[in-house]
Amino acid sequence: MKTDKNTIIGFVLLGVLFFAFFWYTNKQQQAVLTEKKRIADSTAAVIAAHNRIADTAAARVDSLRTDSLLRAAKAGNFTSAANGTEQLVVVENSLMKATFTNKGGQLKSVELKKYRSTDSTQVIMGGTAKDNLSYNVNTSNGHAAQTSELFFNAGQVVKNADGSQAITFTLSDNGGESITHQYIVKPDNYLIDWNVSLTGADKLLNGNSMNIAWDYMMQQQQASVTYERQQSRVCFVEDGGYDYKIAGNAKRKEFEKPTDWVSIKQQFFNVTLVAAKNKIQSGATEFTQQSDSSHELFATTSNFKVQVPAGASVTVPFQLYFGPNDYYILKKYDNKMENIVDLGSGIFSFVKYINRWIIMPVFNFFAGFIGNYGWVIALLTLFIRIVISPLTYSSYVSGAKMKLLRPELDVLKKKFGSDQQGFAMEQMKLFREAGVNPLGGCIPALLQIPIFFALSSFFSANILLRGQSFLWAKDLSASDMVVNFHRSLPLIGDHISLFTITAIITSFLISIYNMSMTPTQDNPAMKYMPYIFPFILFFVFNNLSSALTWYYTVSNLVTLALQFVIQHYIIDHDKIMAKIEEKRKAPKTQSKFQERYSQMMEAQKKVQDLKNKTNKK
Repeated sequence: MKTDKNTIIGFVLLGVLFFAFFWYTNKQQQAVLTEKKRIADSTAAVIAAHNRIADTAAARVDSLRTDSLLRAAKAGNFTSAANGTEQLVVVENSLMKATFTNKGGQLKSVELKKYRSTDSTQVIMGGTAKDNLSYNVNTSNGHAAQTSELFFNAGQVVKNADGSQAITFTLSDNGGESITHQYIVKPDNYLIDWNVSLTGADKLLNGNSMNIAWDYMMQQQQASVTYERQQSRVCFVEDGGYDYKIAGNAKRKEFEKPTDWVSIKQQFFNVTLVAAKNKIQSGATEFTQQSDSSHELFATTSNFKVQVPAGASVTVPFQLYFGPNDYYILKKYDNKMENIVDLGSGIFSFVKYINRWIIMPVFNFFAGFIGNYGWVIALLTLFIRIVISPLTYSSYVSGAKMKLLRPELDVLKKKFGSDQQGFAMEQMKLFREAGVNPLGGCIPALLQIPIFFALSSFFSANILLRGQSFLWAKDLSASDMVVNFHRSLPLIGDHISLFTITAIITSFLISIYNMSMTPTQDNPAMKYMPYIFPFILFFVFNNLSSALTWYYTVSNLVTLALQFVIQHYIIDHDKIMAKIEEKRKAPKTQSKFQERYSQMMEAQKKVQDLKNKTNKK
C-alpha cells in the first residue's frame, strides 16, 4: 500500500515536471516565433520602403523627363532655351535695387531703398512665385511658348555715359530668329525702360500683335490690411483719359480702347506697365482677393494685346514703374500718372483741385523748415482757419444777434404756443427787422465739408506722412492705436484711437458752447443733435488716419479759442443791439426770395387756420 502511494506521488511529480517542461519550451518557442515575425515584418517594411523610394524616384525621374520633353517641344527651334538654371542680375541706383532673371529675361523684383515695410525690412515689390510678365511667341511650326518659360542668355551690366545702366537678355534659334530684352535703369529714377527687339517678328508673332500676360501679387505694406485693400485699385489712361476701378468692388476691368498705361496701385506704392508708343489695344485685368490671414491683398491677372509694326525686325518700347505714389515724382513723367495719387475721387473728385492748388503747396512750404510733420499739420490747420476767419467772424456776430433776440423769441413762443407756423412767420419777421440771417452761422460749417474731404484724401495719400511719428502716434498716415482689441468689434473696429477721442471731446465742448449761444429748440431732435453728433463722429473717425484726427483736434481747439476771444474781447453786444434797433427803424425791403417765402408761410397759415376751424366744428 505504501509502495502504491509512493508510486502515485512519483507519477504526480513526474507529470508536474513534464507540464513545466512543455510550458517553458512552448513559451520559448513562442518568443522565438515572435522575434522571427518581427524580423520578417521589419525586413518586409524595409523592402517596401525601398521599393516606394525607388518607385517615387523613378516617378520623379519620369516626371522630370516628361517636363523636359514638354519644355523642349514648346521651345521648338529655341532648343537651348528649354532648360537651364536661373541666374539673377542686380542693378542699383540711388532709389532702388532691381533684380532681373534670365528665366524669361524679365524684371523679377524691386527693392525700394527709401521705404520700409511693416516688419521694418525694405519694401520689396514683386518677387513672389505668382509674379510674371511675358508674351507668347511661335517657337516652330505648331509650337508656341511664353517667354517666361524660356531661359535667356544674360549679358553684362553696361554703364552708359549718361549714368544709366543697361542689362541685355538674348535668345536666338538656328534659323536666324532672335529675341532681345534690354532694360535701362536710369539714375535717381523709378521708371525702367524695357525694349523688346524681335528679329523674324513676322514668324514669332501672330498678326503683328504681342499677347502680353502679366500676373502680379499685391503684398501688404501697411499695418492695416483692411484699409490698404480699400485703397487698392487698377488705374489707367484709356482713350486719352484717366480712370480707375477699385479692386474690392470690381473683379474685372475690360480694356476696349487704346490704353497708354495700366497701374496696379496700393495705398502708397504702385507697379505700372507703360505702353505709350504702341498702345494696349485691348485686354482685361482680373482681381482675386486673398485670405484675410495672409499678407497678400489681391492677385491680379492681366492679358493685353499690343499691336506692333509690320516687318521682319521690330523694336517695341515699354516702361516699368516700381515705386511710391508720390505726386511730384509721377507728374514729371508727363503721362497723367500723377492721377494715381488719390487726392479726391468719386463724387468728391473736385477736392483734388483744393489739394493740388492750396493744401499741398502750403503743406510743403511749412515742411520746408519744420522737420516734424505733426507740427506741420498744426500750422496747416492755423492757415486754413485764418483763411476762413472772415466767415467765422460773421457767424459769431450772427450768433451774438440771435442771443440778444432770445428774450423776444421766448415771448413769441409763449404767445403762439403750439401754433408753429404762426411762430415761424413772426420769427422770420423779427429776424428781418433786426437784420439777422439765421443761416449765418452755418456758412463756415458748410465750408468745412469740402476742406474736410480734401484733407481726408490728402492725408491718406501723402506718402511723406508714412511712418512719421508724432506724440503717441507711430504713423501719421494710419490710425493711432492706443488700445488694440486684436479682433474686430462691430462699428468700432479692432482698436481705439486717442486722437479720435481728443477730436470728439473738443467737438463736444464746441457743441455745449454753441447751444448756450443759440435760442432754445423745441424740437427734441434739434435740441440734442449737437450732443449726439460728436458721439456719431467717434465711429466715423476711429479708423481714419491720425493725421486727420489730429487736424480735427487742432481745428476744434482753434475754434474754442476764437469763440472765447471774439465773444469776450471783440464783439460789443451793446453796439450790436444798437444796430439791431437801427435796422428796425429803417424802411423795410424784401428780396424776391423773402417775399415768396413770406407768401408761402401765409398760405400755409391760412390752410392750418381753416383746418383748426373745421376740427372745432
